[in-house]
Amino acid sequence: MSWTTADIPDLTNRTAVVTGANGGLGLETARALAAAGATVVMAVRDQGKAAAAVADINGTVADAKLTLVALDLASQQSVREAATQIAAAHDQIDILVNNAGVMAIPERRTDEGFEMQFAVNHLGHWTLTALLLPALLRAEAARIVTVTSTAHHMGRAVNPDNVHLQGRYRPWRAYGQSKLANFHFGLGLQHQLSQAHARAASLIAHPGLSNTELQVVSMRETPGGFSQRMAHRASAGSGMSAATGALSQLRAATDPAASGGQFYGPLFVNNGPPVRKPIIRRLGMRKAIATLWEVSERNTGVKLDVGAGAQTPG
Repeated sequence: MSWTTADIPDLTNRTAVVTGANGGLGLETARALAAAGATVVMAVRDQGKAAAAVADINGTVADAKLTLVALDLASQQSVREAATQIAAAHDQIDILVNNAGVMAIPERRTDEGFEMQFAVNHLGHWTLTALLLPALLRAEAARIVTVTSTAHHMGRAVNPDNVHLQGRYRPWRAYGQSKLANFHFGLGLQHQLSQAHARAASLIAHPGLSNTELQVVSMRETPGGFSQRMAHRASAGSGMSAATGALSQLRAATDPAASGGQFYGPLFVNNGPPVRKPIIRRLGMRKAIATLWEVSERNTGVKLDVGAGAQTPG
């Protein structure tokens, strides 16, 4: 039988943090976790949309336990403030879903000078995960789920000499790089957790072709972008609903049979029920992961130190 939200175990007294929980996959992930009894921290940038999302979930889930935290993944300062707020309110965290992201947008830099897609999709989640690590390690068996994409197959590993694609920017090139970084981050984090004999587990998931606002924003911000329009048409015409697309990350986050280092996605590449997917290990992947760690620490000033059970600001 196909895995559905009915297979999510009771999450009463568990705390989950979901980034980008104000729409699309994040909203449906938050809804399903709340329906299973979890206290859900919705970490989102747009607080107006977040309030509407809370009202939406409250309209479908009786007694949903939801809290809002402002989080702009494009700002390292915002990430630090959000992590501090979350950690102060929750001594332990059972589930972290690194879900939020942007896709194939025109070249843009954050206030800190980072390429926007790499900053939002990877660096923001790097810092958030590192800062929440102590609370995650205090949980009985925490799950950290990083959401990637089939686009990671077209991505290239980060070049430490040109992390932000200066002079080489292309919307899909940057997106592929960021999604491969998500993939490498999930695997690298699991390696560190295993080395430290931690009870927490890191998993990866991808939603396949899902009809969400991700494509809408990509098309709106790239006037005349042919590939962005095609992606939007494909998702609108044959893509799965956000609720169905979210099942892969929900399974990774909650299935008792799932374990660290596993990868979940739709059965038929970009469509279908959530199943465990094979991990294709490219030549040089270990080196690419080590490079990602060095680049991430250098850019954020945050060292992700699983062995110490905490992060150390640089």
